[in-house]
Amino acid sequence: MPETWDYTLYIPNDPRAVTVCRRTLRLILTLHGLIGLVDTAELLAAELVSNAVRHTKGPAALRVRRTPEGVVWIGAWDTDPAPPDPPLALEEVGESEGGRGLGLVSACAPVWGWQPSARFGDRGKYVWCELLAA
Repeated sequence: MPETWDYTLYIPNDPRAVTVCRRTLRLILTLHGLIGLVDTAELLAAELVSNAVRHTKGPAALRVRRTPEGVVWIGAWDTDPAPPDPPLALEEVGESEGGRGLGLVSACAPVWGWQPSARFGDRGKYVWCELLAA
């Protein structure tokens, strides 16, 4: 049975928080011997946290956990309770500046989703994806 763990990093609404989350995630996965997931996980976390910071005004959080089945969950909580826009296929986005986030998530993660969630008394949502640890 794989080792299980659960980390949550609470971040301010600050674009620099995306870099803090990526580097923290890299460290967590490396220390747990999951270096093979680092590049994809960093990309996914950056997209999820970037959306949380860019599209809301409140604080956010990055959560990373490993289940007993060996699945690594990566998720971002934010203070906007509205569901995320459906992802666009990457071919549809073309050269535009935005709109790739959830398209990348759905292309790189076998499973993703969202759910309403609250923290610190703030209503919001949690957008997550799964990676299977080898």
